[in-house]
Amino acid sequence: MTGTSIANDIRRLRFERGEMTQQALADACGVTRQTIIALEAGRYAPSLELGFRIADALGVRIEDVFHWTRPI
Repeated sequence: MTGTSIANDIRRLRFERGEMTQQALADACGVTRQTIIALEAGRYAPSLELGFRIADALGVRIEDVFHWTRPI
């Protein structure tokens, strides 16, 4: 997979919350660290449920985490 049109601010939000590790976020969301790595790199688009879990774990709205980028 080369990428997705869903951008995210997961890395920035993790660091704004006391430098939360990828592993801590993965544990809070019930996924693997590799999933968080792929999300942050833009190689994977999460399910809606996982998107909400990530937002909840980061204490923000889903719109604060994910942004759709219109393909050209």
